[in-house]
Order: sequence, then structure tokens, then C-alpha cells
Amino acid sequence: MRILVCFLLLVSGGCKMNAKQNGQADSNHHDEALVATAPITVSSSAFTNGSPIPQRYSCQGDNISPGLAWGAPPSGTQSFALVCEDPDAPSGLFVHWVLYNIPSTERGLAENIPTKDSLTNGTHQGKNGANKTGYTGPCPPPGKPHRYYFKVFALDEKLTLTGDVDHDKLMSAIQGHVLGEGEVMGTYQRQ
Repeated sequence: MRILVCFLLLVSGGCKMNAKQNGQADSNHHDEALVATAPITVSSSAFTNGSPIPQRYSCQGDNISPGLAWGAPPSGTQSFALVCEDPDAPSGLFVHWVLYNIPSTERGLAENIPTKDSLTNGTHQGKNGANKTGYTGPCPPPGKPHRYYFKVFALDEKLTLTGDVDHDKLMSAIQGHVLGEGEVMGTYQRQ
């Protein structure tokens, strides 16, 4: 009987270890997985949520970033990060914009942010899916409209990232530091 109990404990421990290796949370870590973030209202001066993004913000227009605004963040916010993602791209998720270390005092971004690594307020821009710094506008192939999600994250720290920062590097760095988040989505259909 004692051997059977030891065997069951060993198998149970092995299952937990395999769950961790596969990226799944075990029951001892379920509290971390259930941490909720505060909602942040995000809007754009260029389009309303769920509506078409005007052509001037696309590759067929001026290819400039739209103006964005967001509400007050949760207490303890030290910086913001932002990504713009197109989940409908033929090759899978395409990233149009990566920003981080946006000061916690900011409540938005002006239209036509310069496409350079560092901005005067301390914000940094990473590499988009075209491997260029800054914003690149919607440019889907002809056909059905694509969705573009502008996601804002309130973080409990300023990030200390080095080298080229892309979407994956940013999303990895913010894990465990997101206090609040929100998004606004616009669509674009190539003419």
C-alpha cells in the first residue's frame, strides 16, 4: 500500500511538472492565471470602434498614425505600452506598431507620430512587422476588410529593453506587469 501511495505521488508530481513544461498552469499557480486587469477606455479621433479607418492612415494614403486617447490608468501605473495588430493578415498576426515607456501622465498619442526610435517625452518605438521603426498603416491584400486592434497596456514599471524591440519581445517583457488594458479596433479594406 505504501508503495502504491508513493507511486501515485510521484506520478502526480510528474504531471504537474509536465503541465509547467507545456506552459499550462497547475493548481498551485491558478491565482496568477486569474489576476484580472482594470479596463482602460481607448478611442481614436480618426475612427470609432468597429468602423473603417480612413485611407489617409493606410499605405494607400499618407501612412500616418491616427490620434489615440485613453482614460485614467489604475493606481500604480508607471508607464504605458501600445501595439497595433492585424490578426487577419494572410501569414497570421501582422504587427503595425510597437511603443513602450509612454509616460504614465500621457492620456493619448497625437496624430502622425514621427517614425523614430525615441520620442521627446521618453517613449520608445519598436520594430513593426515590416521590420521598420514606428507605425505602418493598414495595407491588406484586396478582398475582405481586415481588423486593426490598437491595444494599450498600463504597466507597473518602466521597461529596460535593449536592442531591437519587436512585438514578441515587448509582449514577453510586460508579462506580470500589466495593471490595466484596453483597445480600439478599426477596419480597413483595400480599394
